[in-house]
Amino acid sequence: MHVSEESDSGIVPMNHSNNEETLSAENGEGRPLIKENHLRLNDSISHEWMLKFVQHRVADRRILRLIQKWLKAGVMEGGGWTETETGTPQGAVLSPLLANIYLHYVFDLWVQAWRKKHAQGDVVVVRYADDMILGFQAQAEADRFLEDLRERLGKFGLELHPDKTRRIEFGRHAEQDRKRRGEGKPETFDFLGFTHISGKNRKGYFTVKRRTIAKRLRAKLQEIKQHLRRRRHEPVARTGEWLQSVVQGYFLYHAVPGNLDSLGTFRTRLTRLWRTQLLHRSQRHRCNWERMVRLAERWLPKPRVMHPWPTQRFAARHPR
Repeated sequence: MHVSEESDSGIVPMNHSNNEETLSAENGEGRPLIKENHLRLNDSISHEWMLKFVQHRVADRRILRLIQKWLKAGVMEGGGWTETETGTPQGAVLSPLLANIYLHYVFDLWVQAWRKKHAQGDVVVVRYADDMILGFQAQAEADRFLEDLRERLGKFGLELHPDKTRRIEFGRHAEQDRKRRGEGKPETFDFLGFTHISGKNRKGYFTVKRRTIAKRLRAKLQEIKQHLRRRRHEPVARTGEWLQSVVQGYFLYHAVPGNLDSLGTFRTRLTRLWRTQLLHRSQRHRCNWERMVRLAERWLPKPRVMHPWPTQRFAARHPR
């Protein structure tokens, strides 16, 4: 596969299961190439093109004027106002929607036309906001697409992030191809909070393994640590209730097949952080591991898969 990276703003609905099914789909005997492309959007969107795209579906002049005023809102820096000729207001509630509309016309519709016109093999496209992955069966098509994409984006004032756009070999044949050339394991890529790994399941078949991005896991634990310090002297039950909601929310996103080890690590480290804060409540306070295990059992949910494979999630038996 070949991959590039990017993130933030705009919304295209997508769930874990469908994403996994797409990336793990059969691609015949080809060698899929995945590209994940990071775009510079917030400060590059053309106001002229943005209004043209909106006018394609919206005829109400009042709405169009409101959007135009929003685009011309400018920025405050050092107590002074600066007019903006391009881009959308940083942090504005409308910015993700406008960015997604922009990419729909600049990228989504174009890539469908490109696939029908130029692609000979399979092409897989997954986009979430300005974070996207593209898989190609042939490397030549991947290289041609990247060149055409840069040209396409340039026409609308956009560009790929030079440090976060990359092409990697990934897929069911990547490991054996790299091994034959004397190279290491296939590269991994990060997408939507997960590190995607080209691997095999217990039966030896190819599968895309997903793990929580290690850097983000550490950042989340560090964030919780700071909150625990401020809650050090609160009743244990109140802190336990708060941790329960935090862990539950974390698992609701990250509990995908194959990621339970990462979630178990998260829960174990969180238990240790909680115990450390309990020990710091006073010099006489004692919290041995036996008590800590009971507290963890009481308040911290255990990891379990909450986003099954599509074949399981959507499986249904109907009476015949």
